[in-house]
Amino acid sequence: MDSFTDSDDELRGSLRSWAAGKPLGAVTDEDNLEREAVFLARRLGQDDFMAYAVPRSYGGIRETVQARDLCVIREELAYFAALADVMFGVQALAIQPIIIAGTEAQKKKYLPPLARAEMIGAFALTEPEAGSDASAISLRAKKVTAGYSLTGSKRFISNAGIAHTYIVFASTNPSVKAKGISAFIVEADSTGFTVTEKTRLLSPHPIGVLGFNDCFVPQDRLLGTEGSGLNTALQTLDILRCTVGASAVGFGRRALAEAVAYARGRHQFGRPIAEFQGIRFKLAEIAAELEASRLLVYQAAAAHDRKEPDSGIKSSIAKLFATEAAQRIVDQSLQIHGGTGVVVGHIMERLYRDVRALRIYEGTSEIQKLLIARELLK
Repeated sequence: MDSFTDSDDELRGSLRSWAAGKPLGAVTDEDNLEREAVFLARRLGQDDFMAYAVPRSYGGIRETVQARDLCVIREELAYFAALADVMFGVQALAIQPIIIAGTEAQKKKYLPPLARAEMIGAFALTEPEAGSDASAISLRAKKVTAGYSLTGSKRFISNAGIAHTYIVFASTNPSVKAKGISAFIVEADSTGFTVTEKTRLLSPHPIGVLGFNDCFVPQDRLLGTEGSGLNTALQTLDILRCTVGASAVGFGRRALAEAVAYARGRHQFGRPIAEFQGIRFKLAEIAAELEASRLLVYQAAAAHDRKEPDSGIKSSIAKLFATEAAQRIVDQSLQIHGGTGVVVGHIMERLYRDVRALRIYEGTSEIQKLLIARELLK
């Protein structure tokens, strides 16, 4: 893997300065949670971190979006607060389909406000019967005069209820299944669009169920062409997949830092528990898994940015290894804390809840294994 550049280090330093000493994402009740989520998104936009997810010509920082930048940002945000990381990650998910398939008019209209987080986005792919099998989408988009009428539902949609702009995937031709899926830009005030239910998670962030009851979407909000939606979704997930691994690294780093500090300060049998071999073995194993995860994540990001042909399998490997390793790292770090680690409100209790979803969203660990095996067997 390439060593980190001065630009990487500068971005990392800026994020640490931005987050240091601030109580990020510490709320859990629904009303305050949504306010805090919007507040964090706005701050990330105002301080130019969201802009790394957008090309320079539309208000971004770089000429083209770099997966490596996104990984640095998500790693550092996850270290400080899961909610800040989620708000950045979901915004990037909403932005990418417009970059990939949007017309020039769509890019000029939506990307600058998304880059500044004046507009909050959402990525609506999952349905009650379409999770890992995205080709099973049943949300129907029927062609009508001057646009489309959408009928159906989506669930587990992050930023539901606070987003202004939803990237929605629906079937315009159910008879051809995956080849009939199209992508649309749906604005929150669209007639027939509702947030029908809020969902509560182990690691709280705004998420819920979307309803579409003859929801009218104008023709100029079709993203790309009819039938190209699933390809747009998969391309989006491809660039964001390694960044999920970066979030896992951030959680793992925080867990290790907390474990080391606790082991040094906690005394049993007349000495710090850091002096016991059993604790030292745990810390060493955690450090080794964390370093391996980090190397895999940034190797995958670099491969994506260089457009290497094996970037896809590298991203899947990085996501699989880093998220599974982070679960073990957090678990063992909590074990070092003993009973203190399971006290509600303690940082280890929060990390234990925060880390679990990474092995599920943007492709479960099992799906990553299938993708890796498919590439190996080609």
